[in-house]
Amino acid sequence: MKTKITELFGIKYPVIQAGMIWCSGWKLASAVSNAGGLGLIGAGSMHPDIFEEHLRKMKAATDKPWGVNLPLLYPQMGQIVKIVLREKVKIVFTSAGNPKKWTGLFKENGITVVHVIANTKFAIKSQEAGVDAIVAEGFEAGGHNGAEETTTMALIPLIRKTVSIPLIAAGGIATGRQMLAAFALGADGVQVGSRFAASEESSAHPVFKQKIIDAKDGDTKLALKRLVPVRLIRNKFLNEVDEMENRGASLEELKSHLGHGRAKLGMFEGNADDGELEIGQVSALIDDIKPAAQILEEMMEEFEVARKELSEL
Repeated sequence: MKTKITELFGIKYPVIQAGMIWCSGWKLASAVSNAGGLGLIGAGSMHPDIFEEHLRKMKAATDKPWGVNLPLLYPQMGQIVKIVLREKVKIVFTSAGNPKKWTGLFKENGITVVHVIANTKFAIKSQEAGVDAIVAEGFEAGGHNGAEETTTMALIPLIRKTVSIPLIAAGGIATGRQMLAAFALGADGVQVGSRFAASEESSAHPVFKQKIIDAKDGDTKLALKRLVPVRLIRNKFLNEVDEMENRGASLEELKSHLGHGRAKLGMFEGNADDGELEIGQVSALIDDIKPAAQILEEMMEEFEVARKELSEL
């Protein structure tokens, strides 16, 4: 299958595994890359020395294309960027910040750059900054989300009208049929997070993986909109946040209650009551834990079946 995204990255399938915090280490990223997609190491939950270790292990685990996801607001991003350059990483996805900050430096070093956005304003800024492609992430997505709450169904054609560079759809995509729908809306590829979070190679805690496959429709909610919007599975922590926001708690109270390490506590350490459990609405469709290669293979098989069905209409 050839698209602008497979040609840009030199991959077999136009499927990118999202660089999720606490889930996307070298084991998951290499499994996806070896299966024909593009695996991403998620730097957002890694100290520089751990990040460097994952890069070394990734290089030993695959000879296929792969990349890293860098949340630009990460406090040690300067050190992370130095490691990216020193280790000659070839593909970088940036998020949560201004695409102009590092894109020029990356491009000077021959790196392919993709930026994650959730609105037309930052799509335009990304194209002007010189990125090679954009990930447009809709409201359905897990983790940190766009404040505009624009759904993937509305966002993808809107961004397709706005920019001319290759477009990757994200948010609510876990199956081949959803992938085909994204292509119908104007995408050149898809980024998949939640489905790979519930894979065998994901570094998420088994308790978190079980919460994903137990989730039903309505079990996730976008919370903390006054701080930084994040989609979470309903649990004790989210109920506490709801109560605080409903009674008009101050930003200082919310920040204090959020504290540090809530995502690690829930997703990596398995505290399903007091931790953040970041996952997308599509978790309601996920009911098992499989190897990443099998997930990708089944997505592509379903994609082709659905495409054939539509061609016969």
